[in-house]
Amino acid sequence: MSLVVHKYGGSSVADAGKISGVARRIGKVKDTGRSIVAVASAMGDTTDELIDLAHTVSKEPDPRELDLLLSTGELVSCTLLTMALRNLGYDAITLSGFQAGIRTDDMYGRARIFSIEPDRVESELAEGKVVIVAGFQGITDDLDITTLGRGGSDTTAVALAAALGADRCDIYTDVDGIYTADPRIVPDARKLPEIDYEEMLELASYGAKMHPRSIELGAVNGVPIYVASSFTEVPGTLIHRVEKVRELENRVKATGIAYQSNVAKITVRSLPDRPGIAAALFEPLATRGINVDTIVQNTSAERTTDISFTVTRSDLSQAVDLVNAILPDLGGTEVVSDSTLASVHVVGSGMQNTPGYASRMFRILADGNINIDMITTSEIRISCIIREEQVSEAVRLLHDGFQLAEEG
Repeated sequence: MSLVVHKYGGSSVADAGKISGVARRIGKVKDTGRSIVAVASAMGDTTDELIDLAHTVSKEPDPRELDLLLSTGELVSCTLLTMALRNLGYDAITLSGFQAGIRTDDMYGRARIFSIEPDRVESELAEGKVVIVAGFQGITDDLDITTLGRGGSDTTAVALAAALGADRCDIYTDVDGIYTADPRIVPDARKLPEIDYEEMLELASYGAKMHPRSIELGAVNGVPIYVASSFTEVPGTLIHRVEKVRELENRVKATGIAYQSNVAKITVRSLPDRPGIAAALFEPLATRGINVDTIVQNTSAERTTDISFTVTRSDLSQAVDLVNAILPDLGGTEVVSDSTLASVHVVGSGMQNTPGYASRMFRILADGNINIDMITTSEIRISCIIREEQVSEAVRLLHDGFQLAEEG
């Protein structure tokens, strides 16, 4: 018997009416004879409301207690969804992340799944039940509840699909697929019928509508991921391993424009230019779970150098405090930061090895009077750090300049 995993985002289960609609959609799948596991996020803005509530009683909520609090949001939506399914006559059961066997590390607020023990899920499926699993959460070896970070329910769903050997993982949300750019910014952005894991991972890492870890898991385990709207029957976007022939045919084309508005830059000045200084700077940040993106080290002058790097704005305060604490050991002179930045990214297979893409991006931004603060690249991505107030215009200019509204 085939198995499919669904994931429903917060907007899809925002109220009782929408939960009932999701239950009917799940029921239609069950009526075809397929087994189904559904992962649900918290209702609407519940997670934000719980965070705000925590900060009303504590300036700095304890990470362990905050994760335990936030995990309750998914339990509410999942149990209501199970009740709605039972009301329609389907045998269904809710499982928390712990009950579903989702094991994580102990990095509260951004935990990573390291294993899934799906015995309970499989036994409930074997009894013919629809299994509803609380997304966004797991449990440590010490039996503490953790959360996976923003968009973590995507990761829960794909990880379960991999562990259960599902045919596909369907991600239902408030958009009807993956677009060449954010359609809220670029009205003529084009929906992609399919996209390769590699390109989608780059887009997801820089603001597109998926959690990057979910794409990694899909790619490693060969799980096709289908992104579609929970409110319509309009065809969505399939994320999978695109056939090599088609990949080669499209190798010189840009696929999409991504952006992030929550970028902050930290610069450490006058560091000694010697082996090991970068490791001494970035290892403590990694230990604290602070993700560093773009890194630029200036050319040495008088045996000293400046190192600049970007973090998310939410990590800025913690990162600055940490770097200031180790500054005397590093031998630098000062730490400065800028929290008013954004990033814009052109993504497409093989761009770095195709002459002209970088210069074309830089010319488009220059003609739009958009200054570039930092630049970084991968094989399929060119990224620029710019002023936050210019990011929407940059996305529109690049989408038009690379002619992404056009088919083929």
